[in-house]
Amino acid sequence: MTEKKSIKEWAADDRPREKMMAKGKAALSNAELIAILIGSGNSELSAVELSRSILDSVSNDLIALSNLTLADLMQHKGIGEAKAITIMAALELGKRRRGAEANLPTEVKDSKDSFERFLPYIDDPRQEHFLVMYLNQSNHALKVECISNGGTTNVIADPKVIFKNALTLNATCIVLGHNHPSGNPRPSEEDRLLTKKLVAAGKLLDINVIDHIIIGNERYYSFRDHGEMTF
Repeated sequence: MTEKKSIKEWAADDRPREKMMAKGKAALSNAELIAILIGSGNSELSAVELSRSILDSVSNDLIALSNLTLADLMQHKGIGEAKAITIMAALELGKRRRGAEANLPTEVKDSKDSFERFLPYIDDPRQEHFLVMYLNQSNHALKVECISNGGTTNVIADPKVIFKNALTLNATCIVLGHNHPSGNPRPSEEDRLLTKKLVAAGKLLDINVIDHIIIGNERYYSFRDHGEMTF
């Protein structure tokens, strides 16, 4: 059997760190980036090969990778607690960077903008979170708030809390958001009934509910885009 070479014995162009220095970060594959994080492989696989194996286990889906637990990652031979934590920390930083970009003081123009602003607030996609974004008359976001979170099927969206916060912030309109732990962003009949109820409550207070974004596996469904805000 051919003896496995360490990364240090590879050609310079095949070593992730050297490759990044010579060609830039965009030149690296996802497996090579993970290999830099974990530093070494196991007795059978190099760091890059082990990283490819981890990615293969989630069908090369970075979203699915970000949803793995420490225990999930540590199922791979050569990934101990420290390496698993390093991978999770890197993925979380990427998520927070995305959230920081979304929270720049710019106008919320469409459903994609709303989705990008909501996504960082779903810290555990296995639980349902109900979110509200409050906007001023120029459609600039004043605040995004998690109203409630909890189980895997539904959460409480209390109109009293939602509209009290809107009045406190002098918001003229709001966007609703929540996630489906199942990963399917299609709305249920309960989602439609809740949206209708909150739209009606907003009309009484002259606060416009302009959209409801449902998130699943970092995809989203917009009630407004699908013509479902005409209650």
